[in-house]
Amino acid sequence: MIKSIAFVLIFILYANINFAQTSELDKCDVVWTNESQNSSQSMPCGGGDIGLNVWVEHGDVLFYVARSGTYDENNALLKLGRIRLHLSPNPFVTTNFKQILHLRDGYVQINGKNADGLKAEVKIWVDVFNPRVHVNIKGSSALAAKVTYENWRYKDTYKKGFENNENSYKFGATALVVSYKDSVAYANDAVLFFHQNNHGPTAFDVTVHQQGLDAVKNQMFDPLRDLIFGGMLKGDKMAPYGQGKGEYINTEYQSWQLTSTQPLKSREITLTLCTVQTPDLGQWKNDLIELSKKLDQEHSTIQSSQNWWHELWQRSYIYINSDNPGRDSVAWQSGRNYQLFRYMLACNTFGSYPTKFNGGLFTYDPVFVNKDYAFTPDFRNWGGSLFTAQNQRLVYYPMIKSGDFDMMLPEFNFYLRILKNAELATHTYWPHKGARFTEQIDNFGLSDFAEYGANRPKDFDPGVDYNAWLEYHWDSALEFCYMMLETGEYGGKDVKRYLPFIRSCLRFFDEHYRFLAKARGAKEFDGENKLILFPGSAGETFKMAYNSTTTIAGLTTVLQKLLALPPTDLDSEDRNAFTTMLNHIPTISYQYIDGHKTIAPAKSWERVNNEEAPQLYPVFPFGIFGVGKPNLDIALNTWKYDTLAIKFRSYIGWKQDNLFAARLGLTDEAARLTFEKLKNSGRRFPAFWGPGFDWTPDHNWGGSGMAGLQDMLLQTAGDKIYLFPAWPKDKDVHFKLYAPRETIVECTFKDGKIQSLNVTPQSREKDIINCIK
Repeated sequence: MIKSIAFVLIFILYANINFAQTSELDKCDVVWTNESQNSSQSMPCGGGDIGLNVWVEHGDVLFYVARSGTYDENNALLKLGRIRLHLSPNPFVTTNFKQILHLRDGYVQINGKNADGLKAEVKIWVDVFNPRVHVNIKGSSALAAKVTYENWRYKDTYKKGFENNENSYKFGATALVVSYKDSVAYANDAVLFFHQNNHGPTAFDVTVHQQGLDAVKNQMFDPLRDLIFGGMLKGDKMAPYGQGKGEYINTEYQSWQLTSTQPLKSREITLTLCTVQTPDLGQWKNDLIELSKKLDQEHSTIQSSQNWWHELWQRSYIYINSDNPGRDSVAWQSGRNYQLFRYMLACNTFGSYPTKFNGGLFTYDPVFVNKDYAFTPDFRNWGGSLFTAQNQRLVYYPMIKSGDFDMMLPEFNFYLRILKNAELATHTYWPHKGARFTEQIDNFGLSDFAEYGANRPKDFDPGVDYNAWLEYHWDSALEFCYMMLETGEYGGKDVKRYLPFIRSCLRFFDEHYRFLAKARGAKEFDGENKLILFPGSAGETFKMAYNSTTTIAGLTTVLQKLLALPPTDLDSEDRNAFTTMLNHIPTISYQYIDGHKTIAPAKSWERVNNEEAPQLYPVFPFGIFGVGKPNLDIALNTWKYDTLAIKFRSYIGWKQDNLFAARLGLTDEAARLTFEKLKNSGRRFPAFWGPGFDWTPDHNWGGSGMAGLQDMLLQTAGDKIYLFPAWPKDKDVHFKLYAPRETIVECTFKDGKIQSLNVTPQSREKDIINCIK
């Protein structure tokens, strides 16, 4: 009897916790009570690897469709088209209108009631586990429906000038760039559309030839050859109605319409997508048709997808001032927008490619980002295939403390897939091994065409980008090595599958800089038996650096984490090799500014080329300095007195000063910079930040904001877990975050005090240090 009562009490306790968390999440839903003016006022919706921009304009429901990995011959990341839904009688030509993003269940709902009292609801959702978009329509009486597939790539076009920034060629195009048309046709009672990469040479072919790698081309991973992607649009009791033409914003399109054969009170429209790398178009069509039939027969329900979203929201969260959600409060907005942006990231959990820093799956007509960019909806600045590593890392860092390890797999698998290409490039250019990853790589792991340098001198090192920002910039790959190892510490994930990648990245630095030293003189190491890391780069800012601090911090941290792995994960041969390598890593350099010892960006450098603060990378991301760690005063001096660090300080875009401030325990600065970063974007959807230095939505803006908010609440040093190391005492917060040793911390802080604290496993409670007294 006593056990039964105890069980009931525990059940009630957890039910109340779950109800409170659900209530807090529901307050984060985005609700609009009037139509949008254009696509820039769209709302994100998605799941799996599909993203939609949904809006209602002039009574029509519209959405763009994007999917991970839809690259054309030029390596532009193409949208799959635009869908337009018109109901008759029209329930949305009314002031009685509502559009809601339901975060908890992962769908968009649109409601309307016209002057005649007709009510209708349209629910748009994406199957998390299958590539299908669902549009569910319900009316208070029978409705006729027209659904239109709109495609702006109905003919071959030429990309000129700045518009090439959407593909691999950017400013370096040496020939006319042709964007080849899609194929669209009716197939029975459906619209079938696809893009087939059957024109050559592709961006992969051109880049491989440009970079002198034709001899090893047949060994390389090629993501573009024979790629076919597209889908099929159909609906209940709907049939082809005819083709049309039109113009949306500044882009002409052709349309294929399906219309209802009879009015219905309830109707479903589906969009099934298929991406296959095959030379056989018939195979692609068969795969698509069979997939569509399979999903029809399974009668896929929304419940399985909603259950996935429920688990995501239970996994972790941050809610700020949820009992008093002042809509003008930047603190409350930051907590709400943390959830919104995490939703956007989760829409690519199962993507074949990482979430792009410059818009992810949610870009829209570019003229609304910059009025001078009157290009098609496929455009995004900095390309769809270019994975600028310093930007990409900021998208993925917050997933560690949020416990979203499954969401990190597209980024990690991407690097595993392109590893061989990077190794082949290294061995082609120099007489040593290891993986050469430049800062700005294309989706096949080589330098992108433009940044490699179309007009590079003939005698320039073939393995180095001929680019003032990117030359000798190899560091960022180490951050992905670091993140891979962190998933083992935080989530207990098996890191052995990543060891070949990590080993190859480390081998590059070890062998390359010993090779360069021997090419200059008789010795591989300096007088202290350390590597001579020259020429190098500290970010894109301190160029032609000698012993870059970012390189040293990255190598040291990754090697130390490897050597901390158990014997089951790291054999003795690797352990000995990594120990030897660690002993050869030079120490971080310091400099004095106005009599204060600070971290130097390098031992020396020739010029300043950008506006980052890599001298603080030992604080974030590598955690050598910070709360509860030695020599915090040196890092604080760097923040306070380094003139360039001060000059470059900002919350815009990829700037990570909010993270530095949080890691240094600077509460006021961390709060100001993080809340400024995560406050409402100024666009209709609150988490469509940007363009910053890149594009809108700016995903490295959001990612750095998320990570900074996490670090304000929870940091670790050794076995110690520091709660509220940079948290303002006047802000209430309820959070659940992850820590090393597979630890989960859930805490409610209210009225300046901890109200509840749950630590899993319970044995870790003794390691908690509350920084707010």
